[in-house]
Amino acid sequence: MQTASGVERAGEAGPHQALPSPIHESFLSFAGFRFLKLAGAAAAAAIALYAGDRPYGSHYGGSWAGYALGTAAALMIVWLTWFGYRKRAYPEMRGRLAARLSAHVYFGLCVVLVATLHTGFHFGLNIHTLAYVLMCLVVATGIVGVCCYVVLPRLITDNRAGMTMQQMLGRIASLDDELRAGALPLAERAAAVVQRAAETTAIGGRAWQQLSGRVPDCATAAAIAYFTANPLHVSPETEAAWLRLRVLLEEKALLLARVRRDVRYKAIVEAWLYLHVPLTFMLLAALAAHILSIFFLW
Repeated sequence: MQTASGVERAGEAGPHQALPSPIHESFLSFAGFRFLKLAGAAAAAAIALYAGDRPYGSHYGGSWAGYALGTAAALMIVWLTWFGYRKRAYPEMRGRLAARLSAHVYFGLCVVLVATLHTGFHFGLNIHTLAYVLMCLVVATGIVGVCCYVVLPRLITDNRAGMTMQQMLGRIASLDDELRAGALPLAERAAAVVQRAAETTAIGGRAWQQLSGRVPDCATAAAIAYFTANPLHVSPETEAAWLRLRVLLEEKALLLARVRRDVRYKAIVEAWLYLHVPLTFMLLAALAAHILSIFFLW
């Protein structure tokens, strides 16, 4: 919970993960689907290599084609991980982010096919299958990330209605000042309800509150409910103040809803990263164990 004097801090308390820039409109179709075509060509080459291999018995990862496909898959996984690190480590790369992100998406899908052909469709309770499962989970969460990149920027833009987060928080702080001043002529009970709405502005909160965007004990909502339930308790002297306060409360409630949705959208991105990044590191560890077991233990 944040007081009115800390509204700006409340906005900063939410997730700080930057959402995608305007590239979200073009990275999937970047340069006429250049990387889709390249990834498609790589997938076709992998299928041709798999089909052209004639091992003794069924296909398996230890044949010459299996080693070639496995090496290609491992190199692709390392490159895709390196891209994720570079994207966050070097802000000057933002100008090329659309191209790199497009390659990341399509080659991330391609690696699933290449790795599957590498296995020869043999799976078991071992480190090799664990590495494959982790790779599939990383790709699956990556698909969720792509959906975030495509959908959330537009939702955020529409939700803000031309305002920045700082502008919305600044307006909320101004409304709180107006509410405090406007509550002075009211009766003690009504004034206390308005004062609480001005002094207690809940934004962000715990992870589940950020993801849901809901605040069960919102003082502004409680004040609006009080005004709705007690319209006949207004004296002629305070009627104008009562009506003005109701308008101010409604405006604050609307802005709070926008801010909480903004925080929610950013929390979704951060929650995705909390899943995608650890799975990626687990994949790298399993991949290293898979390679070491093949070359040094078998």
